[in-house]
Amino acid sequence: MGFTVGEHSAGHIRHILRMFLARWGLDELADSGGLALTELVANVVRHVPDSRCTVLILRESHGLRVEVADGVSGVLVARAAGPLEEGGRGLALVEAVTDRWGVMSGPEGKTVWFECDG
Repeated sequence: MGFTVGEHSAGHIRHILRMFLARWGLDELADSGGLALTELVANVVRHVPDSRCTVLILRESHGLRVEVADGVSGVLVARAAGPLEEGGRGLALVEAVTDRWGVMSGPEGKTVWFECDG
């Protein structure tokens, strides 16, 4: 699914994720998957100039895989934000609530993905 995202988009996309998870019998992944997806969409809103992304939600043999792709190349790393910083915890949250995550970067942008075992 392709989106131009804004401030309230994460809630709508999270609802779509929950519908898929319910249909697949993976409701137990709704909280962790929803939080991780929210963080990745928030990164697109904050850091992608045209706020466009593609979201791919997949059921895999182990559970759930979600990919969020955008047109901005680069490497992302989870970092420890200082106690007074307002941001910088998103990828650390993704790392904390998922079983695996990573970034695939190419000349046309990057894809940030995560997996949750069900």
